[in-house]
Amino acid sequence: MSDALLSINSLDAFYDDFQALYDIDMSLELGEVIAIIGANGAGKSTLMRSISGLLRNESGQIAFKGASIGSKRADQVAYMGIALVPEGRQLFPSLSVEENLLLGGTVGRSGPWSLKRIYELFPVLSDRRNQPSTSLSGGQQQMAAIGRALMSNPELILFDEISLGLAPIVIKGIYEALPNIVGEGMTAMIVEQDISKALEVSSRVYCLQEGRVSLTGKVGEVSREDITAAYFGVAA
Repeated sequence: MSDALLSINSLDAFYDDFQALYDIDMSLELGEVIAIIGANGAGKSTLMRSISGLLRNESGQIAFKGASIGSKRADQVAYMGIALVPEGRQLFPSLSVEENLLLGGTVGRSGPWSLKRIYELFPVLSDRRNQPSTSLSGGQQQMAAIGRALMSNPELILFDEISLGLAPIVIKGIYEALPNIVGEGMTAMIVEQDISKALEVSSRVYCLQEGRVSLTGKVGEVSREDITAAYFGVAA
């Protein structure tokens, strides 16, 4: 779509000689939340890395607000307004919780997100602001990773495996915070292995299977049978 916030056209992605994505077409409208689902090795994280600039691609394959970003560095993509909450959180262990959050703000983009607002969203981070990030539980580290991304005041936020390795009660709390994150028109792409959780918060879904889009549609218009077939690559 020409007016899409994010457009992906015939995206191929490689790790040296290994091809991880094949001819991906995808679009994301302003204010939309979409889910990316698929089994391990389907290419979900590769897609996130490609969009965020961690994996470089040909210049014409990914466009953000009409500008080609496929060949830009990750820092350039962040300055343009795309933030990644990476798989595994990837906080800096030598820094405090607050120092990790402040790193997100070094992008220098203006917007509604500040330390004060991050602490209002996740009060436990305020309580532990001066502690090393390694002292946090897995769920608290995920909150810090989300807060760090929000501190850059992005227009598009990418959540890569948002609930991976977390206890159900922690996952519930993070998903309860999502409306406050995307409620002001922010656009989001959520990679999630918990299909039910992903569909609860999304308007559309893309399923990847062995590096290809095996299903796409509006939530509510695709059946669980269709999703299962696309997820595992079997006939519906």
